Amino acid sequence: MSDRAYPSRPFIGVGVVVLKGEDVLLIRRGREPRKGQWSLPGGLQETGETVFEAARREVAEETAITIGTPQVVDVVDSIQRDDDGKVLYHYTLIDLVASWQAGTPQAGDDAMHAEWIEPRRLAAIDMWPETHRVIGEARTLLHGPGGD
Repeated sequence: MSDRAYPSRPFIGVGVVVLKGEDVLLIRRGREPRKGQWSLPGGLQETGETVFEAARREVAEETAITIGTPQVVDVVDSIQRDDDGKVLYHYTLIDLVASWQAGTPQAGDDAMHAEWIEPRRLAAIDMWPETHRVIGEARTLLHGPGGD
């Protein structure tokens, strides 16, 4: 059982849609919740750290990638309940978008795997539906509606 299970308050986390051209950087999660599933690189914000600093640090720690200036895409709550209806996990996730600046994906920290995913492969990847939605919103924010 994770030390974050059955929290007394939500944890604040960041998720970053990193774009390199049309490709998006994804990781396979190395810990609960959603261990083994595809996800955006990210993690918990640390005390004394801004959301944007947390985004840069987490992407670097999990993937060895350097990103440009992040922009906020959305704020999403991830609340998972156990069979009795008690809150098992609660994260308030600040999702951001940033462009790739440097580096080759290498799994590190809490990631089991990291790689660039082409748009044609993205729809077939099994991940939380909110992640698919946020990626779409991020593309629109960075490139405009229907743009590249």
